[in-house]
Amino acid sequence: MKTFIKGISQVALLFFIARLMNLIVDVLHINIPGSILGIIVVFALLHFKVIKLEWVEIGALWLLAELLLFFIPSAVGIMNYGDILKHFGTSIILVVLISTFVVMVSTGMLTQIIAKRKERKKTCSSDA
Repeated sequence: MKTFIKGISQVALLFFIARLMNLIVDVLHINIPGSILGIIVVFALLHFKVIKLEWVEIGALWLLAELLLFFIPSAVGIMNYGDILKHFGTSIILVVLISTFVVMVSTGMLTQIIAKRKERKKTCSSDA
């Protein structure tokens, strides 16, 4: 029960940060979505150790585990656009597939570059 309450509190904290960032974006007329600004702020707060990972970890893991549920409304909403899908459905699917492939390949290549760089640092530091 303690973990449940802790998780709910952490989700509430993340929700508060998200709402605050949306409000800041609206007030300051920033061209960045509030959710993206919120991710940047949470990352910065974690990086500079203003907040500890333990303060958001359980809630964040739960949100990630339930991520699929957040896409159900948008998937159901697609049904309202049958005419558009008839005309452009193939193009949309093709763009989604190509962009997914590009993201996967570029992420894999970047991961390999970072892994090689870390391996070189380990090798260089062990030689010294």
